[in-house]
Amino acid sequence: MVEQGLRAVYESNGWEIDLAQRELRSRGVSVPIGSRTFEILEILVRSGGELVKKRDLIDQVWPVATVEENTLHFHISAIRKALGADRELLKTVSGRGYRLLGIWTVRPATGPGHLLYPKESASAQPLASTNLPQPASALIGRTAEVEEISKLVRAHRLVTLTGAGGIGKTRLALAVARELLPHFPEGVWLVEFSPLADPSLVPIALAAAIGLKFGGGEISTQRVALALAARRLLVVMDTCEHVIDAAARMAEGVLRAGSSAQIIATSREPLRAEGEQVSWVQPLSIPTEDADDLLEYGAVRLFIERVRATEPGAVLDGHRAKTIAAICRRLDGIPLAIEMAAARVTALGVEELAAHLDDRFQLLTGGRTALPRHQTLRATFDWSYELLTEPELVLLRRLAVFAGAIDLEAICAVVTGAGIALPEVVDGISSLVSKSLVVAEIDATTARYRLLDTTHTYALEKLDESGERERLARRHAEYYRDLFERAEAELEMRPTVDWMGDYGRHIDNLRAALGWAFSPSGDVQIGAGLTAAAVPLCVHSSLLEECHGRVERAIAALGAAVNGDARLEMKLYTALGTTLIFVTDAKIPALGEAWTKALELAERLDDVEHQLRSLLGLWFFHRVAGRLRASLTAAQRFSALAASRSNSNDRLIGERLIGISQHCLGDQPSARYHLERMLAHYVPPVQTSRISRFRSNQRVTAGAFLGRTLWLQGSPDRAMRVTETYLREATASRHVNSVCYIVANAACPIALWSGDMDLADQYVTRLIDLATRHSLMRYVAFARSHQGLLAIKRGDTPGGLLLLRSGIDELGDEVNASHRYFLFVGEMAEGLGRVGQVGEGLSVVHDAIARAEETEERLSIAELLRIKGELLLLQGAPGVAATAEDQFYQALKWASLQGALSWELRAATSLAQLFRDQDRPADAKALLQPIYDRFTEGLDTADLKRARGLLRDLG
Repeated sequence: MVEQGLRAVYESNGWEIDLAQRELRSRGVSVPIGSRTFEILEILVRSGGELVKKRDLIDQVWPVATVEENTLHFHISAIRKALGADRELLKTVSGRGYRLLGIWTVRPATGPGHLLYPKESASAQPLASTNLPQPASALIGRTAEVEEISKLVRAHRLVTLTGAGGIGKTRLALAVARELLPHFPEGVWLVEFSPLADPSLVPIALAAAIGLKFGGGEISTQRVALALAARRLLVVMDTCEHVIDAAARMAEGVLRAGSSAQIIATSREPLRAEGEQVSWVQPLSIPTEDADDLLEYGAVRLFIERVRATEPGAVLDGHRAKTIAAICRRLDGIPLAIEMAAARVTALGVEELAAHLDDRFQLLTGGRTALPRHQTLRATFDWSYELLTEPELVLLRRLAVFAGAIDLEAICAVVTGAGIALPEVVDGISSLVSKSLVVAEIDATTARYRLLDTTHTYALEKLDESGERERLARRHAEYYRDLFERAEAELEMRPTVDWMGDYGRHIDNLRAALGWAFSPSGDVQIGAGLTAAAVPLCVHSSLLEECHGRVERAIAALGAAVNGDARLEMKLYTALGTTLIFVTDAKIPALGEAWTKALELAERLDDVEHQLRSLLGLWFFHRVAGRLRASLTAAQRFSALAASRSNSNDRLIGERLIGISQHCLGDQPSARYHLERMLAHYVPPVQTSRISRFRSNQRVTAGAFLGRTLWLQGSPDRAMRVTETYLREATASRHVNSVCYIVANAACPIALWSGDMDLADQYVTRLIDLATRHSLMRYVAFARSHQGLLAIKRGDTPGGLLLLRSGIDELGDEVNASHRYFLFVGEMAEGLGRVGQVGEGLSVVHDAIARAEETEERLSIAELLRIKGELLLLQGAPGVAATAEDQFYQALKWASLQGALSWELRAATSLAQLFRDQDRPADAKALLQPIYDRFTEGLDTADLKRARGLLRDLG
């Protein structure tokens, strides 16, 4: 690592901060910047992305002068102006300071004018994350092309390799990507579009290849692009021609969203995207008839290397070399055609191969209007296909029914049932691999096989001609239906990572099977069964929007069928309810209808497992619909039903549901009893996924609400300890949604309630970071709302109100009928009072109280009544003090009934202040002192400090 001294140069995505030259450069071009401004930039880049406080910046840049913040703001604006389109690299942390975003590498200064990616020792670079496959063989005859394209990628963010099928675009792109791997700290990623029949799946495939996780909602082009905006990575988008418009939109979206991510695309035609640099991939060099040193030509070297790979002792004398050169010329130097031809040398010999090839070309070129390279490639396929044995012919065309990589089990299950014996399949696959017609991908434990895109297209034509396609497609769909039904049963018995490793790779074949099943010639029953069985894979793969659409289609198709299957219908409605929880445009009534129907079918079939799932779904539905009593009833039904089973964990999950419902209804002692009982006895099964069939980490969810309950009961220290305990558990599980859940629902509120602004700031920052990186837009909105509360409590009430309103608007129906609404809206009303908008604040709190009465979600009713009293006092109308006093007394009553000591303290403090202002100190102290004395911890929290200060004033 280079010392971060005076001679260091910091680099990030084309930007250079040269400390020796004291110069800012953009892709080697100097950007004018003042001396003081550069000093600030130097301090920020040296901080390594950490926050630099305003005061620290001023003290370091102006150590002996008195400077106002306005001067600092001037220089910060100058930095943003210099950064231009990348101005968002400089982030302002409201009220605190600044940080410089991006991944900045450091090297010794060597003067200005460097390439975007300077030459570095590859051995000194740590290996980046990647899913690039290891090369099966050396890339021959492409040294100059690799260097040239690498230079293009260094200078341009989107480079498309274009050329005919079989020309070697993919192998060349992968070679360049491997060459550039050390320069991308967040990895180099391959996304293969060849299995996609639907262009709308382009962003989904890209997100899956990189490993982006989304918490629900449509995985759109814009959403994926935003997730990649600040990531320093390279994406290889392979085989774009059949989804070219969607691929072009995806590329443009990534380029526009930020300045970090880069793309190499392969396509038979340019994407015609903004900012695209096209590189036409030419055939390998081929010798003329009078050339002397034939091994100087890439096509000849490739042919010879492939022959020697299958026949190490092959002797290639001068005459054979000339024949090989002639073959390469006839194949136009197209790598795929050359490799296929070389694979036949062992069987035919060079001379006979050349004779067959000449005859075939003469037969197929007459009258064709396609490009010569395309004519030659088709001729090569036809010729190679006809040279296969009959079992090989049948096997190759039948493999076209698959999409993506497949294992031998799948091949045998689908193909052997269509008239080929198992030994023939095994022998045939081995033969086709050796002839370069099938690609083998072998890891430590498993071999998988696939057809190259061009080969697949050709084989599919042959399958259509044979009349076997429909029969094979049915067997293919049946096989994957059975496979995913087995997968669904195994999910409860295996760790998620292992389960996903085995079944996640079948997603392309799942889509292909569903495409056939719901086609005019397909089978709705098979399609519906496959859809229901595949829901767990879709949930764990964050393909919820796609899954939701397929489930709706399956239900509609099954409803139109004559012979309905009640069990299958039950599973589909369960799947529909599951996906409706996560999709962004879901309507609350639709959620209730789905779970009600699922429960009705489960009860009719006496299926206890699906009754439990449905009752959990209804519990959730009633909560978000503002029906707290109905939610509690569903929880109690769940608990009673679970008690009839041997699974003790199910009974304890019922305790959690009851506890959360009671918490929201305002019965804190009951909530604490049920939540503590659950946490004391619930033990996640060792061999199963931490995220059960009930979709969430049970202990983390219960821990979040226990923390809230403890705070309300007057144990703020213990509340925070409990919250931290289960936050660590969520973090250890590496389940981002669980971490966001407890931070949003417990850690942030408890820190804000306790008045620990620095701790709240840490939690809000963590929530923003996680939710943004994983595109969990629901939690981004929660984070923005909490950020607004934090700003209000720190004194920036106007700015905080803007953030709070923005967050509430984004959450929409989800927050309007939940405990979160009352938390946010009460703080909003108080904030409005602080900025003089008392009337609006009263209107807001009045509506909230009415809603709490209507839904019986009385968790915050005491606090809302107290806030209403405070706002009435601010209004200052005649006789308002008596009305405010009444509100405070009602707040005290509700808090006492609910066992919410913390709300009781706040109400008592407000009322005691009113008594003091009315010159009633004895009444004030008599009211407040006993409530204050009931606290045994949390003496440094904001509410207790306020109460203690008031008692001291009262004497």
